[in-house]
Amino acid sequence: MVEALAELGVTVGIRQVRRWESATPPLPHPDVRQALVDLLGRPLDELGFDVPSGSVGRAPGSLIAPPNRGPLRTPNAPQPVTAAPDFLSVTRAHRRLYWTVSPGTLHPAVVAHATLGAQLMDATTGRSRQLLATALAESWLLAGRIEFFDLREPNRAGDTWVRALQAAGEADDALLGSAILAHMAFIPGWAGQQAAATERMVAARTYARRGPASPQHLAWLDAVEAECATRCGDTRTALNLIAHGEGVLATGGEHTPPEWLDWFSGTRLAAFKGNTELAAGHLPQARTTLRRVLDELPDEADKQRTVVLGDLAAVEVAAGRPEEAARYALDALLLLDTHWYATGLERVRAVRRALTPWQHEQYVRDVDERLYGWNAVVSALSG
Repeated sequence: MVEALAELGVTVGIRQVRRWESATPPLPHPDVRQALVDLLGRPLDELGFDVPSGSVGRAPGSLIAPPNRGPLRTPNAPQPVTAAPDFLSVTRAHRRLYWTVSPGTLHPAVVAHATLGAQLMDATTGRSRQLLATALAESWLLAGRIEFFDLREPNRAGDTWVRALQAAGEADDALLGSAILAHMAFIPGWAGQQAAATERMVAARTYARRGPASPQHLAWLDAVEAECATRCGDTRTALNLIAHGEGVLATGGEHTPPEWLDWFSGTRLAAFKGNTELAAGHLPQARTTLRRVLDELPDEADKQRTVVLGDLAAVEVAAGRPEEAARYALDALLLLDTHWYATGLERVRAVRRALTPWQHEQYVRDVDERLYGWNAVVSALSG
């Protein structure tokens, strides 16, 4: 049903569909109601919803059904050759805005843009359709990245990345397919399901071989698999993967990375490495690695900077230096005030739990003052 509704221009997740299938389903939003009726061919009240008088949602063929024409029901006319480049220009703008715009502000715009692209697919042909599908796959990939990393909604991200993969298939873009599959590996990897994560990484590497892939792309695949292994407790495998990725970057190659691969570099590979060294208990090495990353991150990388600060705080608390840990945690929280990133907050929350033996010290109370401020308390206490 999720895919069928998407074809009608309506974006919902699997959890929402499951709520509709419950004994007392919530009434869908107005923009979803008519799509459900059109899809299932029955009025809302016959589908189990408690429908107020006058609500949208009449069955097709009803004597008082809306007309077949109108601004919401007229199909798109064939689009000019400029439609795909115009759509791609907005996709590129969203890609750049991701690093500085609040996820709560950017995400609805990205989803609306992707929905537009999906509706335009049948109105384009040939090279224009392929270019549109490529841009659409990137837009859905970005929407899923925001859902997974910024908002920490993995189930929703999984649904979105399926749409991205379908669009990449329409475009026959193997490298985008590889990137999407690798992102999908994060979902089981972060849940401790190493076998499922590895299976998705095998698929991602298979698509990368069809690319051909750049050294940056291949090293990023190593980094993704290493992070999944780290979260599953297999730090030896993770460190071997990171060493392989470092070798790939050092050797180089003739292929350049696609412009959308803007979330990875040698510095970001080192950030993965520092986190794995921390998980492996190699604290001096982790401290050295993460401090170097902090110095080398570009100015616009404040989201990643919150994660690195959180990892440095974890290094210090593990080394028995709680005051230094609190300082790094506070620096991360100050950044999160202006550059929200749920993944960064998770790192800080883990450090705060580790600081419990020192919770009556003023430096830990300073962390609490920032962690449980009015703007952060709901997010800090959720999940």
